[in-house]
Amino acid sequence: MQPSVDAHARELARVVWDHLVQSDPLTRADVILALGSHDTRVAVHAARLWHEGRAPLVVMSGGRGKVTSDWTRTEASVFGRVAREHGVPDAALLLEETATNTGENITASRRLLAERGVVVDRGILVAKPYMTRRALATARCQWPEVEWAASAPEVGFDAFDEDERQFIELMVGDLQRMVVYAERGFQVPMPVPDVAWAAYEQLVRLGYDRHVIR
Repeated sequence: MQPSVDAHARELARVVWDHLVQSDPLTRADVILALGSHDTRVAVHAARLWHEGRAPLVVMSGGRGKVTSDWTRTEASVFGRVAREHGVPDAALLLEETATNTGENITASRRLLAERGVVVDRGILVAKPYMTRRALATARCQWPEVEWAASAPEVGFDAFDEDERQFIELMVGDLQRMVVYAERGFQVPMPVPDVAWAAYEQLVRLGYDRHVIR
């Protein structure tokens, strides 16, 4: 990451990252569900899991979101192109191009797979590293019949090479949603450690609040 924020904010962000990132042991599943975003490494990782034989089908889910609103193609379409470039055939790909948030990634993909007659007992969620815990909490609420595991590109905090301020703002918003969305019934509750919540509150006070729910 380029040093666009000060060292104190960066270390607070590292605390938030450490809580938000979750990586589960993977077993064979029925579907790999890649949650759309601006980070195409998610699509590359989903393709790698397919090549490893983790599941026979990859669903790319995403219309346009808060960071991709100006894209000319949907997130799912872009992710599908990346997956094809990495050797995933069309027969193993489904594109869900309507979702605008994490909940819709799950519910719209669920509908799409049901329409295709695909029975899902186990699924692998693929997302940006700092989206994995929230994706898992969402899927367990919105599609609880499925046994879910989360996986992400193997990119550490210090190697996350996107706009650093945007990166921190997105994580701050995601951590807040872990609490707010659980209260609203959109996700299953997952406790947030005091140290992570304190880091969140400090980052909000420092102005990293662009994606905070008011």
